[in-house]
Amino acid sequence: MAVLTLTQENFQTEVANSSDIVLVDFWATWCGPCKMFAPVIDEIAEGNLPGVKVGKVDVDQQPDLAGQFRVMSIPTLVLFKDGKAAVTSVGVKSKKEVLEMIEKLR
Repeated sequence: MAVLTLTQENFQTEVANSSDIVLVDFWATWCGPCKMFAPVIDEIAEGNLPGVKVGKVDVDQQPDLAGQFRVMSIPTLVLFKDGKAAVTSVGVKSKKEVLEMIEKLR
């Protein structure tokens, strides 16, 4: 599954109304650690985990979404369950760490 580009316009449909666990990566094009983290996010999306969607929010393009979830540093991961933010993690994580966060929400 491809990584979804999340915006103010599609966030309600793709995340808030989703019955899936949704992993959302808040990032920016100029952020070095975000670029290091991007392959991990892509691998998780390509893993087609059942019941898991993966999306990205560019904080420069979507400042309202970043503010809504109090994103102060990037990269920030927010995992949503039943449309609500359940886990927030700041900084680069390994694929194993991210998968463990997802498993805890199942």
